[in-house]
Amino acid sequence: MLPTSDQRAPVDLPFTNRPADSFLNSIHPPTCILLTIISLQVSLLLVTWSLTLPLTLQRQLFTALVPASDSAPPEECPFGRVYVYELPPTFNKNLLERCDDLNPWSSRCNAMSNDGFGVRATLAGIVPDHLAPAWFWTDQFVNEIIFHNRILNHRCRILNPDSATSFYIPFYAGLAVGKYLWSDYSAKDRDRHCEMMLRWLEDQPYWNRSYGRDHFIALGRITWDFRRWKDEDWGSSFFYMPAMRNITRLLIERSPWDDLDVGVPYPTGFHPTSDSDVLRWQNHVRTRNRNALFCFAGARRRFVKNDFRGLLLSHCLNASDSCRVIDCAGNRCSDGTSVILGTFLDSEFCLQPRGDSFTRRSLFDCMVAGCIPVLFWKRTAYYQYEWFLPAEPESYSIFIDRAQVKNGTSIRGVLEKYSREEKERMREKVIEYIPKIVYAKPSEGLESIRDAFDVAIDGVMRRFKEQGRSTGK
Repeated sequence: MLPTSDQRAPVDLPFTNRPADSFLNSIHPPTCILLTIISLQVSLLLVTWSLTLPLTLQRQLFTALVPASDSAPPEECPFGRVYVYELPPTFNKNLLERCDDLNPWSSRCNAMSNDGFGVRATLAGIVPDHLAPAWFWTDQFVNEIIFHNRILNHRCRILNPDSATSFYIPFYAGLAVGKYLWSDYSAKDRDRHCEMMLRWLEDQPYWNRSYGRDHFIALGRITWDFRRWKDEDWGSSFFYMPAMRNITRLLIERSPWDDLDVGVPYPTGFHPTSDSDVLRWQNHVRTRNRNALFCFAGARRRFVKNDFRGLLLSHCLNASDSCRVIDCAGNRCSDGTSVILGTFLDSEFCLQPRGDSFTRRSLFDCMVAGCIPVLFWKRTAYYQYEWFLPAEPESYSIFIDRAQVKNGTSIRGVLEKYSREEKERMREKVIEYIPKIVYAKPSEGLESIRDAFDVAIDGVMRRFKEQGRSTGK
């Protein structure tokens, strides 16, 4: 669904000072019948007209009819209300429309489909039939689309910016920059959309009111893609542009040295449509019979000296009676595969080294399957997702220093020391936190369970409210 933008709510003015019942009583019956017929004809005409529109425009039209939550009671919005900027389409809508041209190798249209959730997954025999509609092949870089669609339906979204305590910027920076990260594009190419958007933002009165201190943005890529220091380096210089110095950013990987960065979970393939979906999935992974002690899904990095992933693959192969291996060489695991989910569901522990950066989506795929993660870098999870994961790392995960593994420590030997009771306790903690690491399918969220989006938005708005208290505002 293509997100619609905020417009100031019109003011309803009374057309008469007479009570409504006296006005109605003054209309003769034939006039009432005539008015009814005309209204029905107009409604039919509008429906017929809408069906002649392209599908994309139909979805925009009906999305625009979803009311914002100006009237939500204060107790439902304890941290204030959020206004969503109406950006020029160059910064979001047009990027989606050009999904065939977002990277130099292949179309991204499938990844952008279904509101960013991607193509429905085929997981027969792995996922219960009644939960199959909640599974998609979701790309790891689509959070900016997911967040935009969800925030337009947030209970605390407001159409009047004068009453807002926070401001959301629906700029798809990951899509805008991602196209230019490879090939022979220049630093100017990688910065163009970012500079244009910030110039537009600086002209907005509500940005100037706080210089961005109550503004936030969700981005679909890692922080390092926006931290180019020199022209010849990787990425965009978006975060080093002056107008970004106060804006809070929601990212799938944050910088531990920048408090404006907030780490949020990578999107997985599970997008529950109801509280019931969540509870039934939790029960499914809780009662799953796991016949492998541990597993590893990944590929060697032959161009990396002393490649740690290669070492983990060797550990798994040497313990083939206890470990299941999925070799992700090439692009075998890029869009998700039923083999990966099945392996995580069948294993008690999953090995989670760092990815191309310090984090990797596989950590969340593993946990959604009720599998206990084994980490080798603390920055892979512990310093990243504190709003979404338990405060005590040992309650849900195992940490093995990578230096010990390189010096000959047996991973299998470490994991075999944990009793059945210890493993069940850790697994239950993983299962308890599943709702906080998945993004629900309904644009308005789940009935009562808070998902990753809810946790992120509440966290940002709480932070803004606390900042306002500290400055006396």
